[in-house]
Amino acid sequence: MKNSTFSIGVDFGSESGRVIVADVQTGEIMGTHIVPYQHGVITEQLPGTNISIPYGSALQHPQDYLDVLEIGIPCAVAKANIDAAQIIGLGIDFTASTVLPVDRDLNPLCFSPQFQNSHHSWVKLWKHHHTKPQTEKIYQLATQRKEKWLRRLGYNISEEWAIPKILEVFDDAPELYARTTYFIEAVDWIVSLLTSTITRSNCSLGFKAFWNEQDGFPEEFFYELDPEFGATIVSKLQGHIKQVGTCAGTLTKQWAEKLSLPQGLPIATGIIDAHSALLGNGVYQSQTLLMVMGTSTCHLMVSPELKEIPGISGVVKDSVIPGLYAYEAGQSAVGDLFGAYVNKHIPPAYVEEADRLGVSVFTLLEAKAEQLSPGENGLIALDWHNGNRSVLSDADLSGLLMGLTIHTKPEEIFRAYMESTAFGAKMILNTYQEWGMEIKEVIASGGLPKRNPLLMQIYADILDKPIKVAQSEQASAIGAAILGSVAAGGKNGGPSSIIQAIQQMASPIETTYYPNKENTQTYQTLYTMYQTLHNYFGIQHQHMMRTLKQMRSHRDVLQGDGSVGAL
Repeated sequence: MKNSTFSIGVDFGSESGRVIVADVQTGEIMGTHIVPYQHGVITEQLPGTNISIPYGSALQHPQDYLDVLEIGIPCAVAKANIDAAQIIGLGIDFTASTVLPVDRDLNPLCFSPQFQNSHHSWVKLWKHHHTKPQTEKIYQLATQRKEKWLRRLGYNISEEWAIPKILEVFDDAPELYARTTYFIEAVDWIVSLLTSTITRSNCSLGFKAFWNEQDGFPEEFFYELDPEFGATIVSKLQGHIKQVGTCAGTLTKQWAEKLSLPQGLPIATGIIDAHSALLGNGVYQSQTLLMVMGTSTCHLMVSPELKEIPGISGVVKDSVIPGLYAYEAGQSAVGDLFGAYVNKHIPPAYVEEADRLGVSVFTLLEAKAEQLSPGENGLIALDWHNGNRSVLSDADLSGLLMGLTIHTKPEEIFRAYMESTAFGAKMILNTYQEWGMEIKEVIASGGLPKRNPLLMQIYADILDKPIKVAQSEQASAIGAAILGSVAAGGKNGGPSSIIQAIQQMASPIETTYYPNKENTQTYQTLYTMYQTLHNYFGIQHQHMMRTLKQMRSHRDVLQGDGSVGAL
């Protein structure tokens, strides 16, 4: 142990941050500490005020991120029971696009008394869905101009990306926009704070900010979008652009003292959380699809070839593995969908039954749903409760449940929702394959696959492929620790390459779920129905979903601050 070296991985999720200390030679996790965000996801009122925020907003408090560092790192190191001098690197992953406005000293504008009552000064979380006008304006102009960078983004623009969120600030809060020195991804903000240098990750910029390694930012497009926006936006995105797998800088004296870590500790260039899970799950070759399953799901692949696939969320070279293109697609609501159903729609009798049995409502519903055969519930659902990320890229779409009768039971609906997320994943898998991305292996990672065997069996049956489940739920944090070790380099006790680091530290496979052919046949019939509903409500008649959302948004605004102008 005295001769061992260790790396820290910090994984910033939607509700909490996780810190791990991992052995660089073996990948063994020596210490872990989770810090819940005190302010959670802000969707109704700004912290400490009665100021309502617009419906569809999803904000966060940057102090929660600092707490993860200042509380989580010392606790994880203490639990690891190691000498801090043995730590050779630190890596960070983060949800994206999670973006915030800061001043020249990297202070968030929401910390300023002048701007703290403006919701635009706070962190806009990845699932902030209040940028529809900006998203449509960007998409219409990009398609009109036939922008070639749009092809790398799946021919779509998502409300969840950085540029629509920044354009929202430009449109609605011009004074705050003018006072913002940098709009910065949260992962880059943390890395820049720790190193006292403005560093931008090619992963975040490529997938979320219209940048690519050949052409940089589309400056001419920004000018045509709005001359003032075009004249200012690139300067607000400036910084040293570095590839994932490189060292962004070293830990400053001030932060070394705060975190009880060695001054000069190498800090890795940041990475998107789901992409970090590719590393943590040992995926560094093509023909493997990784599903990172949590509140949402990301579907990731790497390939030596560039393919411009409609409906995906982007393709960026060198953003995970040097020399390879990384591909991302996703579903906006998976764990969120299950959680919303259980928290809002389960009758008291089921809660009482779960209490009597000493289990959670989730466990009770899964046990009841497991007794049902595929199709027995007579239901089919569209999993768009938080919009559709891929392949339609439309945040205005909403969920649908078809086949209800007066006899429908909660567990039947619960199973239909599980099946709907698997059907959504199959749409994405088929899109990859239709564009020449062969898929020989599927790996599922995260808390959902580890804790929900029925869900994974449903996925295996619907995808008609074996589903391998990784041993660790902490793949993103492991990936961040891998990058920390690579940032250190071989001369400091780290691996000689990112591939070596993955081979040494990645999580092994724990369980494999194999498809049941009889179930697969039944699910193929249901999937055909899902496709019909998908195309009808998502392409041919999406105005129906959009009208319903507008009506709901109008109601929620009137119940909030009474101002329809907040729409």
